[in-house]
Amino acid sequence: MSIAVLGAGAFGTALAIALAEKGPVTLWGRDPAHCAEMADARENIRRLPGCRFPDDLTVSPELDTVLQANTLLLVVPMQALATFVAAHNISGKTVVACCKGVDVASGRSASVILDQARDVAVLTGPSFAGDIARGLPTALTLACAHQTMGTALQQQLSTPTLRLYRSADVIGAELGGALKNVIAIGCGAVMGAGLGTSARAALMTRGFAEMQQVAVTMGAQPDTLMGLSGFGDLVLTCTSDQSRNYRYGAALGAGAPFDRDITVEGAATAQAIAHLADTHALDIPVCRAVADLVAGRVDVQAAMARLMGRPLKEE
Repeated sequence: MSIAVLGAGAFGTALAIALAEKGPVTLWGRDPAHCAEMADARENIRRLPGCRFPDDLTVSPELDTVLQANTLLLVVPMQALATFVAAHNISGKTVVACCKGVDVASGRSASVILDQARDVAVLTGPSFAGDIARGLPTALTLACAHQTMGTALQQQLSTPTLRLYRSADVIGAELGGALKNVIAIGCGAVMGAGLGTSARAALMTRGFAEMQQVAVTMGAQPDTLMGLSGFGDLVLTCTSDQSRNYRYGAALGAGAPFDRDITVEGAATAQAIAHLADTHALDIPVCRAVADLVAGRVDVQAAMARLMGRPLKEE
């Protein structure tokens, strides 16, 4: 079964490198000049420098050719996914969504946007691109509602250093991966503003409770959020400046500039989750505070004062 990775950012490149250690993989990028550069240098100097491409990794800007692969790993930015899917025919393919977030325009998750495909799975969990590309031990969740397909993909996409755990709870896995980015922005802001590690621990913990509340409301199984795609990913992204969402939050907290070319999925997801909370009357003050912070409606000090000033209650 042929594999293609669509999206030549750091994470897409890392997945392509890891999977090409097992056999042929094609990596697609939207910029032909970037693709030519990667093919010539045998690494992604722009997004993942220092990680050499295996011999079985082919780079191509020809999307029509790449889409002939049997298994497609979509690693395009979440906010661009709906447009991408509308423009290209992926019906009849086994599709693995590797983008984390919620479409801010429609409130849809990746699996819902991809419903034109015959089979859809979600790959998510605690991982940094550099770790995967360098062959460091990493465990992820592969969520798929169809057991036969999920088992086959688990075998196809696992490697000696990339271990996939299978789940049937697509909703829970997707929301865990999306919501942890929102909390990571908040944790970064806390640290950027110098509020301390105790405040970060409190925000992570209360944020995790909100993640569970939102996920269960949307039909997820509660235990899913306790696994790699929820708690595991939360811990990773809220405690390391390798996380783009964490770094973005830290820049907000410190009042420092941030590179606009870097995709920060949690910024849009925070707005989408705030709208969802309005629809379902959810009490998620941490997520709302992050949404207001990202939108510039409050600063870190005001957001923290609002959270600390809430009525006292049982945990």
